[in-house]
Amino acid sequence: MGKTGLQLSVLSFGSWVTFHKQVDDSMADRLMGIAYDQGINFFDNAEVYARGESELMMGRVLKKKNWDRTSYVLSSKAYFGSRGPKNKPNQTGLSRKHLTEACHEALQRMQVDYLDLFYCHRPDPNTPMEEIVWTMHNLITQGKILYWGTSMWSGAEIMEAHMVAKQNNLIGPVVEQPLYNMFERGRIELDYLPLYRTVGLGTTIWSPLASGLLTGKYNNGIPEGSRLSLKGFEWLRERWLNENRIQKVKQLQTVADEIGESLAAMAIAWTLKHPGVTTAILGATSEEQLHQNLEALGAYAKLNDETMQKIEGILQNKPEPVMN
Repeated sequence: MGKTGLQLSVLSFGSWVTFHKQVDDSMADRLMGIAYDQGINFFDNAEVYARGESELMMGRVLKKKNWDRTSYVLSSKAYFGSRGPKNKPNQTGLSRKHLTEACHEALQRMQVDYLDLFYCHRPDPNTPMEEIVWTMHNLITQGKILYWGTSMWSGAEIMEAHMVAKQNNLIGPVVEQPLYNMFERGRIELDYLPLYRTVGLGTTIWSPLASGLLTGKYNNGIPEGSRLSLKGFEWLRERWLNENRIQKVKQLQTVADEIGESLAAMAIAWTLKHPGVTTAILGATSEEQLHQNLEALGAYAKLNDETMQKIEGILQNKPEPVMN
């Protein structure tokens, strides 16, 4: 993971949207079991996912599995709070108070002694960077977390954190969790470029399938029970679904057919081709879906230069630096 010594499986397993909302304990147990047995060692969570219920569910599964704690990497994130509309001041954001309390709550919910990764889930303009960096450094020295990172921060914000860390001889952020897929490319491919080289940034990318759009299942409408059909996720539907993208998805399907892979496997494999990506976080509601996503490792080997150029020809969205 970046310049750290931490080894993450190239595919990982996350719980956003699915845990508590779409799957119960028995399915979560089966999915995490399949992931672990197939070599996945990183399991991702956050305080805001299902308002803490996702962490509780993952904690129950981990307790039941009783895997060797040294064999897997566990994360949480803090910023949005876990109490929804009932959040009061200091129950959200990146203040020392909220970060510390959110860390303690994540440990309790997931029934572990420490978190391997702890992310600042969004930048917080209301909290000085010094306070954020000091707090995360202190959580590390207290043994409550091992590494800290950011999620959906800009390259400039990450660099500011590193400057503060350097000035105060503190431990800076080593990992970022950005959105990255065929339709969302700017941060990974442009904004973070200097950070891979200078601070050795690792990335645990989320939504490699653009909330399922890149599986082709939304080509002819929104299937009942799918992520984009869920109440409260209308914003996600508006973000991803439009006719132009659906047409591109249909064209991408022909490329996937040519290499003999599912569109989902090809789309996930495509994200892994970027050297800045440490791991792609998978989400799944069924065993079949997870197995299909795990086929991305086979698809990866088939993404030669010619196939990548075909994909680029369809997407037509490669980020280019703005020249002054």
